[in-house]
Amino acid sequence: MIEYVDPFIGSSITDLPTPEGLAETWWWPKPQVGNTHPGATYPFGMVSVCPYSGAYPTGYGLYQLNTEGVPSRLYDAQIASGFTHFQQSGTGAIRKYYNYFRVTPMLEPLDSLGNTWELHDERAEPGYYATTLSSGIGCELTVGPKSAVHRYTFPAHRDARLVIDFSMGGLAIPYGATVPLRAHIEALEPGVAQAEIVVEGAPLAVHLECDAGDLRQLLWYDRRLMPGGTRLDFDRIRPTTLRPFGLMWRGPTEPGQVLELRFGFSLRGVRQARHNLHKDCGSGTVAFDVRRSETSTVWRQHLNKIKIETSSGARQTIFSTALYRSLIKPCFAPGESPMWPTDGPFVFDICTMWDIYRTQLPLITALFPSRAVELANALLTICEEEGNLPIGYRMAKGADRFFRQGSALAHTFLADLCQLGMPGVDWDWALCHMDTDLRRSYGEDYLIRGLAEPITHTLDLALGYQCTATVARYVGDNQLAAQFEGLASQWVNAFNPVDGLLVDSTYYEGGKWNYSFRVLHDMQARIGLAGGEDRFIGLLDRFFGYGADAAKQLGELPSAADLAAGYALNRFEGLNNEPDMEAPWAYHYAGRPDRTAEVVHAAVNNMFGLGRGGLPGNDDSGALSSWYVWASLGLFPIAGQSLYLINAPSFAESRIAFAEKDLLIDASGFVEPSAGGPVQYVQNAIFNGELLDRTWLTARELHGGGHLELQLGPMPSAWGTTTRPPSASQPDATSPPATAAKTARSNTTDPHR
Repeated sequence: MIEYVDPFIGSSITDLPTPEGLAETWWWPKPQVGNTHPGATYPFGMVSVCPYSGAYPTGYGLYQLNTEGVPSRLYDAQIASGFTHFQQSGTGAIRKYYNYFRVTPMLEPLDSLGNTWELHDERAEPGYYATTLSSGIGCELTVGPKSAVHRYTFPAHRDARLVIDFSMGGLAIPYGATVPLRAHIEALEPGVAQAEIVVEGAPLAVHLECDAGDLRQLLWYDRRLMPGGTRLDFDRIRPTTLRPFGLMWRGPTEPGQVLELRFGFSLRGVRQARHNLHKDCGSGTVAFDVRRSETSTVWRQHLNKIKIETSSGARQTIFSTALYRSLIKPCFAPGESPMWPTDGPFVFDICTMWDIYRTQLPLITALFPSRAVELANALLTICEEEGNLPIGYRMAKGADRFFRQGSALAHTFLADLCQLGMPGVDWDWALCHMDTDLRRSYGEDYLIRGLAEPITHTLDLALGYQCTATVARYVGDNQLAAQFEGLASQWVNAFNPVDGLLVDSTYYEGGKWNYSFRVLHDMQARIGLAGGEDRFIGLLDRFFGYGADAAKQLGELPSAADLAAGYALNRFEGLNNEPDMEAPWAYHYAGRPDRTAEVVHAAVNNMFGLGRGGLPGNDDSGALSSWYVWASLGLFPIAGQSLYLINAPSFAESRIAFAEKDLLIDASGFVEPSAGGPVQYVQNAIFNGELLDRTWLTARELHGGGHLELQLGPMPSAWGTTTRPPSASQPDATSPPATAAKTARSNTTDPHR
């Protein structure tokens, strides 16, 4: 699997073939770029390292700040002024952009620091990045869990330099720079130094070692050398007083001379940073090849958790890269919490729950349950120490609230873990924090008025109460569970029974149609509120563009009128954004899995491709990529409900390594799909030898592994039309109304198929 990964996918403007069928009717409100980077990463590691141009939002690439439409260029070519550490992955306006400790190999004087060079012959694979600067210097990067190793190959030069700028961070965009508050640097001996820089309230420490040979080691400040100096101390730095400072090695180089530079990082001081470096890379020299090989091995183990069978190299690459992107974040840094003294789990770059709770967190839970437990305990500790279960959490002081995005989304992750019965979490402790978190911020309005504005928070909080009730029943507090279940039923206050949609409100990055088809914990009641299954299906069909004209997408610098016209379509956002990611599976609850098959087929085959422009929108810490992983496997997790819905897969065979046992998914009658090709529908399903007349599996069934056989065909079938997935008001498989089977077979001919 690792050999198929292309880390460049998504790093440039969306460049996909013209969508066909249903997909051409969808409208994209958000930036048409993946916002990914090709730098070296470690699975869920603390550190990444990447070329730095200062572009938005990772520091790599070409683009200006952008929030909708086609991004404007900041540069005409791939360039870099050096190589920085710590990057976001696929996010948008996250406002903390890291890119600390820039390393610049150069042949020019120190006054030229900050100049850029073109990147030639870029190469990348999981855990490794390489390029040649237009100056002729060859550059290679790799990482460990808490370390980074650089290797530079210099040409012959009488006065070459390897420069570290400890003062810079962030991006070269307005308000994108990060100014350190305090900094302390010390040269310990030739080739060995340490530093601690306080950035965004986080005390980031580094221990570094350089195989510099005969090159001279020097501290520098404001681009002036400090011969003989061994320390730099800045107790308070302001934007108005900041001058660049750092460390460098300089001297003559022979043709092909190699300099290796190793960084160990910690949020607990320089002593622990040194320990982290030696643990990751040993205490000897020339660690690059060993570290690269070990990181590659770990990536291979992670990526081999899912194996697929396909005759298409392109599909193999798209899937493998999506799985890779799904496993970069969050950053696990055990024993590194800088804000509280206790050891134990610490996780950052949860960016953000609004993005990852539906798809990425269930994927981590499925493939790496011990990591999921570690993340759960980290979230609970953050809540205990800082007062809330975070919507976002970065390497900075304090949790990110992201109030407009959502509330109580960590509850879905915790409820799913609880229902799986995973050991390692104190569920009484968890219940306490889940309860108190629901009563803060928007939760007050929900308790007093029965709803919260923006109205989407009403849905968040209702689901949060349902999830907390699940944990309460697990620990045996049935009275509290009943109270929470009553509060969970207040989701109805968010809907207008006249049109079956959410009430008018303000909506984050979408409109009320985008949020109206969220898969709630009581879908049967929600469908009833919409006027029954026929009317609900009609609303869904309109939302997904059945029979509609092609949408006109936004261009560069779209106007307010362009945005208003697009939002007025009330259309599916086509995986360009998160609000309606799970909406295709709402059809399952109305007995129409055939419609789910059509929408997912259109999305999988039109919205993802090869090359730097292969994503339809921001990858958002793996949220988009993990959607693709689940959708192409023919499964979809319903967050917080311990439920997976079944659909036609995009591969003839796939194997998922769950903790207990592998799950083999077999698709007989499979035809390799394509953008303009026919849709395939599930005709029958057999799970572990027994006929499956329902369209879902519980998480316990799925995680138990076995064999899921799906018989596919070119026409919709009766499969999935006589039962409905469980809902809070009807927890068992339910029979539809007498007319439902007829409804499920109607309108199956459509011009977009």
